[in-house]
Amino acid sequence: MQTQTDPTPIPIEDEYLFGWNPTPGIVSVWAHRDGRALIWRRVNGTIVRSAEYYRPWLLATSLQDVKYLGDALQPYNEHASHKVVLRYRKLNGPASSYKYLLFARDNRLLERTILEGAGHRLRRPFNTLNELGDAYYRVGPVEQYLMSTGKVYFRGMTYQDLHRLQFDLETTALDPHRGRIFLVAVRDNRGFEQVLEAATPEEEARLIYELCALIRERDPDVIENHNLFAFDLSFLEHRAIVNKVPLEIGRPGGPAVLESYFETLAVGPEARKRKRFSVAGRELIDTLDAVRRHDFVVRDIPSYGLKDVAKYFRIASPQRVYIEGSDIFETYQKDPELVRRYAMDDVTEVDGLSQRLLGAPFALAGMAPRRYERLASAGPAMGILEPILVRSYLRRDAAPPYRAAQQSAEDGLHEGGAVHLFASGIAEQVVKADVASLYPSLMRTFRIGPSCDRLGIFLNILGRLTDLRLEHKEMARQSKRHSVESNHHAATQAAMKILINAAYGYMGAGKMALFADGKAAGEVTRRGRAILNSILDALRQRGMALIEADTDGVYFAVPRGWSAAQEKELVNSIASELPAGIRLEYEGRYRAMLSHEVKNYALLTYDNRLLVHGVALRSSRAEPFGERFLRKALHCAMVGDVVGVRNLYLETVSDLRNRRLPASDLATRVRLTKEPDTYMETRNNHQEPAYEALLSAGRTHWTVGERVRFYRTRKGYVWLPDETEEAPIVTDWREQADGKVAPQTKTSLVTYQDIADRRDYDVEHYVQVLRNSYAARLSKAFSKEAFEQLFRAEQQPSLFDVDPPIECIQPLWIRHN
Repeated sequence: MQTQTDPTPIPIEDEYLFGWNPTPGIVSVWAHRDGRALIWRRVNGTIVRSAEYYRPWLLATSLQDVKYLGDALQPYNEHASHKVVLRYRKLNGPASSYKYLLFARDNRLLERTILEGAGHRLRRPFNTLNELGDAYYRVGPVEQYLMSTGKVYFRGMTYQDLHRLQFDLETTALDPHRGRIFLVAVRDNRGFEQVLEAATPEEEARLIYELCALIRERDPDVIENHNLFAFDLSFLEHRAIVNKVPLEIGRPGGPAVLESYFETLAVGPEARKRKRFSVAGRELIDTLDAVRRHDFVVRDIPSYGLKDVAKYFRIASPQRVYIEGSDIFETYQKDPELVRRYAMDDVTEVDGLSQRLLGAPFALAGMAPRRYERLASAGPAMGILEPILVRSYLRRDAAPPYRAAQQSAEDGLHEGGAVHLFASGIAEQVVKADVASLYPSLMRTFRIGPSCDRLGIFLNILGRLTDLRLEHKEMARQSKRHSVESNHHAATQAAMKILINAAYGYMGAGKMALFADGKAAGEVTRRGRAILNSILDALRQRGMALIEADTDGVYFAVPRGWSAAQEKELVNSIASELPAGIRLEYEGRYRAMLSHEVKNYALLTYDNRLLVHGVALRSSRAEPFGERFLRKALHCAMVGDVVGVRNLYLETVSDLRNRRLPASDLATRVRLTKEPDTYMETRNNHQEPAYEALLSAGRTHWTVGERVRFYRTRKGYVWLPDETEEAPIVTDWREQADGKVAPQTKTSLVTYQDIADRRDYDVEHYVQVLRNSYAARLSKAFSKEAFEQLFRAEQQPSLFDVDPPIECIQPLWIRHN
């Protein structure tokens, strides 16, 4: 590892991957559109700020929109005695590429000049470069600076070198229009801890001012929290405006005030619009993004809430204080010390999550020319791999490909990877075998890369990543467990694995990627299907029970009583028959597996942990009572306890019919997708429960992306406010909805607890939900007749046949030959 005081040159073979500039210790970059860049570096434990100038630039396919400048357009290296508006550099490459690098002293001038020229040429006005299609390629100011200088973040640093600060707000309501901040817990990874408090509304402004002053005093490189963007910073921003306190938390020398803007973010399976924040000199990290990204791979995190995630990763302390959200402010008024401990436990767990999940994005920031805070939430293909490729081409004065994606799309869609479901039901003694990084291995072994990559940088990077990852993986294994060295190597190999596994997806990304190649992607999947088929044939020949296979892995059942050593020997035997460069690995063993549909299954580990994969068995809008029933019933079914399944069902039906469950146990949580005006326009033709529940409670304002809970009564839908919210009471929601009377509310307000404990739900509706939404997910575990008998709410037998005793019913077992 290089030191921060004596930077060593970057080896030529690593310039593509790590950049070429050896400047160490960069912890934040803030670039302006006028060509000014501020760089903060951590050198021997202290922060050094420097200011530099860069030439704002973008890539163009031609000079046709700027030729009107005449002599004011000049090559980048030629002297001119007159005023020059734009300069350009012609890059090496074919006609169908981004052959020109355009420069100006200011990004706005550069874009305005192009738009004016395009308007003259096409005889109509243009407002943004996006209106000109793919003729231009541009990146943000920080990316421009990093790409042009070859610099990256964190060179010569370990994750432990970063100064990270966590803060968490405690508020009287979840909506900043209704509540205020009464407490803030602050800590950092240098041993500092402090709690700021505002016992009365009049003290809130002072609390916000003190928080900003404390951040400036502690001077962290990174600010972290769980749900930082959607809650803490959004709430803090609004309350700061109300109290007329500027959020001055930036580092000296740059803009001090926190800035906000909206972005479309894709983390995991869904893209969503959210408010994003940024500040000069510090990186803002939301650990919720890291949790979502982790679950996109493992798909077994039951909840993204901080407390649940801390338990999942086993970082929650046994002494951790737990308080229901609805009780926090009330508890503070009676026992403030308990709430102080609770809040400090929150930020301590955020630090634990950061150490567990943010090491890989930290390592990626040492490769890709982007801000660390952007890499922590960016997709690995377009957000990380493409900037590395474009930087490498510009370093070689080479033109990146133009319309490669469109050309590949004309070749037709390539056939995807193989997906097989061989059996539904329950299997015992299940093994998962996985081909390690199948597609990247095929690409490297058979030299399959994008044809538009004239310099071969794509495969060069892939090969270098693979070799370096194995080196770091081995060094992590040899280092002392949990040491700084071990954590550094483990995080670096994890980051490299992310990029390696993104390579195929990027090549097959079509119009979204500069270096896409549909034909090459198709060749990779063709070879991948052949490899998978050879593995499946080998397992069949050995008499194993195939369950499911997709792309690069297979689940199968082995004979009862086999040891882990026997299972590994089987996998190694098949691995020895595969082509050189392709590695079949023994990934894990499970006590049982419920195979429901392709990529929808449940696994029971040998230590009785239940892992549920796929939307058919999981739902983000699940009612708590149903989710609880399903997890218990899955466990019973997978160990053959059919009587236990039946008893669970009857007990839950009994709990519903005797109203033993509170309304909060039956509430569904959904994300709103319509603005109030949009919903009201279509309400007469189609009423949706979530919005009707809000309107019934007198709420006429909400925001897209807000998640709300509600449950059903025989009279309609009832909104369940979040734990710290209060809701007005509407006298008669049905008359209001029909327009018969004007909306009226009582002067009193109801809280979460007032509604959460109610028992006025529609019993028979939820009995049907239990059977049709939750029990139905066990339909593949039993025969049709057995399923009907198990999940009949009544105790009497069917009218047409004599039911066999429950004790005689068996699951549909998947057995080996």
